Order: sequence, then structure tokens, then C-alpha cells
Amino acid sequence: MTQLTKLAARRFDTSTAVVTLVREFDQVFVASTGIDGQGTPRDISFCSHALESDDLLVVPDARLDPRFAGNPLVIGPPYVRFYAGAPLRSPAGHVVGTLCVIDHRPRNGMSARDRQALRALGAQAAQRLEGLRLAHARTLGNDGFRRAAARSPDAVAFADARGRITFWNEAAARLLALDSENAVGRDLGEVVPALRSHIALDGTSFSPNGLMPFGEPFDADARRGDGTLVPVTLTIHSNGQGGPCAYDIVLRDITARRRSDDLVFEAAHRDALTGLPNPNVLIERLGEHIERGEQVHVLCVGITGLQHIDGGASAHLREMMVKEVAQRLVESVGYGDTVTRLEADAFAILRVADRDETPSAPLVVADRILGSLIAPVHVEKQRVRVSAQVGIACYPKHATTADALMAAASAALHQARREGRRVRRVFGEAENHEALDRDDLDEALAQAFARGEFELFYQPQVNLADGSMVGAEALIRWNHPERGLLLPAEFLDQVEHGPVASAFGTWVLETACSQAVAWRRRAPGFRIGVNLFEAQFRSRDLAGEVLAILDRTGLSPDALELEVTEKIMLDDDPSSLASLAALHDRGVSVAFDDFGTGYASLCMLKNCPLTRLKIDRSFVQDIASGGTDALIVASVAALGTGLGLDVLAEGIENETQWAMVRASGCHTGQGFWFGHPMPAPEFEEWMRNKPPAHVSGVRA
Repeated sequence: MTQLTKLAARRFDTSTAVVTLVREFDQVFVASTGIDGQGTPRDISFCSHALESDDLLVVPDARLDPRFAGNPLVIGPPYVRFYAGAPLRSPAGHVVGTLCVIDHRPRNGMSARDRQALRALGAQAAQRLEGLRLAHARTLGNDGFRRAAARSPDAVAFADARGRITFWNEAAARLLALDSENAVGRDLGEVVPALRSHIALDGTSFSPNGLMPFGEPFDADARRGDGTLVPVTLTIHSNGQGGPCAYDIVLRDITARRRSDDLVFEAAHRDALTGLPNPNVLIERLGEHIERGEQVHVLCVGITGLQHIDGGASAHLREMMVKEVAQRLVESVGYGDTVTRLEADAFAILRVADRDETPSAPLVVADRILGSLIAPVHVEKQRVRVSAQVGIACYPKHATTADALMAAASAALHQARREGRRVRRVFGEAENHEALDRDDLDEALAQAFARGEFELFYQPQVNLADGSMVGAEALIRWNHPERGLLLPAEFLDQVEHGPVASAFGTWVLETACSQAVAWRRRAPGFRIGVNLFEAQFRSRDLAGEVLAILDRTGLSPDALELEVTEKIMLDDDPSSLASLAALHDRGVSVAFDDFGTGYASLCMLKNCPLTRLKIDRSFVQDIASGGTDALIVASVAALGTGLGLDVLAEGIENETQWAMVRASGCHTGQGFWFGHPMPAPEFEEWMRNKPPAHVSGVRA
């Protein structure tokens, strides 16, 4: 029983756990951990209150509870502040005691998961109390024991020296769906296959002592009347006198216990809210890597912004926010990295360095983490912007033990938090030293991404027949702190081939989809176009990532158009085509961007699951000159229409170009004639003030 109280104290991280029997004037400690003495008077015991409850009694802070504020156990040793007790019932259904956990620190209560675990442990304690009752009954002789066994909620059987059943109580009949009439006379081996080898072949003797010591429980399977097996714990006692009651066997159904064991195991290794490995697992894994001499990095991540959730928000909503942040962190790191929740607003990531990675690798991971939290966190009707700071420590550079490495990472996080939002710091480095190994523009871009300096602009796309808006293309801009607003030509190529490309592309996609959801309330047919980076096709699962973003943002698949370039298609990667095909099948549109500027072949149009061709602005610019550009535009429009594709002309800057591309067979277009790329608030104002569409002189 003491093992059970130790398990309970460890499971709930309390100083004390006790199994009690409550009598008329006192309570007796049957087993205890963390407390001295044999019991307390009943009138001051918390457990006497638990007896009055059909379920758990939970007292988050005894000093704030009028029932206990003046209790000697609260104002004096052991200074009880937190109490939770599960009532234990006798075979007759009466509450006779409790399994309780006690701590000198107050708490906020117990989660549903913790309550379930305490009930399960209470059920185990009640079973063990019943075992003690039966043990006492054995001292009363066979007749006394038979009477006690008949009333026992445990399945109890008697067997003679040959291993044949001579007694079978009602609990055994219920457990194994086998009534006494059909059970008595059978070999125990028929009911418990594990005992079969201990019954002589001729059925003349039964020798279980070679299986387990008498009185020691062991797990086995018992066969029910219908032939199915049920897991039980089995205890065999011998009276040493032979006869029809030579042995008594107690069977308990451990199906619930096994579930409880799983629950306890999960609790010992997993964070109850997020399901992530808990800090104990992190320290254990960290120690294993250090023991093997592997270079490892610990990144401590502090989250800010969750405190800005509306004051009236439920605890459930806050928990959902934390779970969303945890999921983003998991998606930002590698498969083999360990993500752990340290406390309410702090996480840690353990990663093992690759043999050929550069010293800046942990910085790249940190930037992905910071970037993953740029997009607002959406849960139900709440939209919260969070940010993070990251502290980094490396073994063996900064520490040589697991605890010291964790402390170093925490110190680096503390430094990062002092400096502001979206900052990463390496342990022991000066405040103005922002990288383990600078890569000039790559590093500057990663820092800019982490600080949230990038912004999406939106350019309208219209129906060329009447000028009505059909959607917009999301275009990236960099709000450089020194050079001002930078266009993609100045940085996008470096981003696409840099370490943050995949995370950058994910941010663009999620931000654009979130914005499109809001705009579709004003214009239900609105569609957003988003350019994909080549790096996104090399990520784990492009189709899965896109569908997950659609699910998180609530955007319908038919409201998203992914734009791919010829370079991506020229790679001829079957997995890229498979990802696009999977998304196309779910309703996502796919556009071939800048068509005609490279080496695009008709095979690409045949193999790629397209919905639209986008004619590059270079062909539209001189379309009015009457040269080959007009012929090319008309030919591409005819080709696209013949293939069942929409054809969009880019770069329409005046009414003449608009008229000519429309006459050439293009269905949709975009360009300065309709609207410049605009930040989201300005685009929303443009939507609100846009004049009714008409066929001539369309202007935004």
C-alpha cells in the first residue's frame, strides 16, 4: 500500500499522500508517504468531509476555505494548504476511508485529467483495502473466510489439492460471466490458462508454488464463459491443510488499472495540456546525448502576448491558445528535436547538431521559431498576437552537464527578454553580437523576419469584362528600419535561397489566408493568390501544410490560388506534382506565374494540375505597339482557353492595354490601372470605396 501512496505523491507532485480508514472518533493511516504518525482525530480530519462526497473533495487553498481556515492541521504542522481526496468504498458500498494527496503549497485546483488519475488510484487503494479485509478473514478459519468471500466485491474461488474449483462467489460469476454451477468442478487451468502447467496431467495434484510465492499477486489472463480473455491480477493462498479449501484464489479485473497505469505513465512523461514531453524527459534525453559526447543545443523559448487574451476568456480558451503555440513550435523544428513545455509561457527545444552543420544552425532554428509566431493565434473568436524570445546554449561550449546547460539557456533567454520582442541571444555573448556566425544578408533577413519587418501588400485582380474584383495577389514588402520600404527585387531571391525560406513561405501563406477570410465576408467570391517558394516543395509535406493552414484559418480551399514559377516546374520532381495534384483535387487553384518568360513546354501544361496561366507583364507592356507581343498574348490566351484554363494578364497600366488584352481573349487581369499593391488596411479601404464596375474607363 505504501508503494501506492508514493506513486500518488509523485504523480501529483505533493509532499504527502495517505490512505486512511475513518472510524467513529479518529482516522487511521493505513499507509502514508511524507507524514509521521498513525492518524488524527476525526473532528479535524479533511477526510471526514470527503466521506460526505460522492466524488472527489478538492480544496485548492485551505486558508481560503471557511471549513478549514481555522483547522489545527492548517494553522499548525503539517500546514495543509492543498488537499484532494478520493473516497474509498467497502463491499457494501459504504465510504470507509480515502486516498488523499496533501501539499503545503496552495494550488489552483485539479484539472480533469488529474481528477481522473486520482479516481483511478483511489480505485486501486479500495481494492487493496479489500485484500487486507480478506487477509483478516483468513485468520477466522475456512467458515469465516467463506462468509467474508461470499460478500467480497473481489472474485474469490476455492480449489482443492487437485486444482479443482470448489467455491465460486458472485463477484467471480460477474467478472467471468460464468455462474457457480458451471464453475465448480472445473480445473483452475481452464479458467486461468497460466495455471494449467501447474496441474498434473492426470488431474491429481496442483502445485502453484512454483509459479509465484503464495500471497504474492501476479498478472494473468482469465477466460470468461464466452471464451474471451480478461486481464486480472491473481493472488493464491494456501491454508496448508488440504481439503476442499486447500487454496483460495482472489482475482481482480485490472482493465481499469492498466488504463490507469497508462494514464500515470503519460503523466510522468507528458505535459498534461500540450501532450509534449515534460521537463523530466528533456533532462533525461539531454543527459543521454551528453553521455555519448554529442554536440547538442538547448533553446529556451519565452512567449509574450498570451496575457493579452480578453479578461473574460475561459480557461479552456487560454489552454487552446497555449496548445496552438506549442503546435507551431513543433512544426518549426526537426523530427528528432524534443519540444518541452517548461511552464505556462516558456518552452525548451533540445536538438542534436548534425555533423556537417555550420555554427549558425541553432540561430536558423531560433529564427524559424520566432517566425512561426508572427501570424496571430486564432482560437474561436479570439485573435491574439504573440511574440517570443529565444535563449540558446550549446554543449560542450557553454556547459558540461544537463542542469548547467539548461541554466545557461535560461540565462540567455533572460537576456533576450530584457532586450524586447522577437530577439534571440546566445549564452555569454555580448548584447550587440547577434549571430554565432554572420552570413551578411542571410543573417539580416533572418533577423528582419524574426522582428516582423516584412509585410504583405495586396494587388487587386479583376474581371476584364466589367472590372469587378475577383481577388488579389499577396506581394511581400520589407519595412527596412534604415532604407525604408524595399520591393521584392531587392531581397526576394536571397530569401528564396536562404535558411528561412520555408518558414517565410509558411508565414506568407498563413497571413494571406487569414486576411482573405475577413475580406470574403465583404466579397464572398474573393480569391487570394499566394506565390510558393521552391523551398516549400522540399519541406516535409506541402499539401498537408497548406491544408492545415486552410483548416486553422477557416479559408475555403476554392478561395486560395497557389502561384508556381517555371523554375519549380522545370525541376520535374514527381513529389511536387503530387502535392499540387492533391491540393487541386481538394479545390485549391494552381496558377502558372510569369508564363512565357522561360523554357516552359507544353508538357508542363499537360502534366501540371493548373487552373490559370498568368501572362508576364513584359508582353503586356508593349502590346499596343502592334508587334509580336500582341500576337503572343493572343496565342497564350487561345492556348489557355483551349485547355480550359483562365488566363490573367499582368502589368495592365492604362486603358489601351486593358482593352487589348481583353480583346485578345484574357479573362482576368491586374496592374496599376486597377490598383497598386497596398497594405491590408489600405486595400480594405479600396474595397469599401471602389466604384461600381463598368465596361469602359474602369479605374480603381
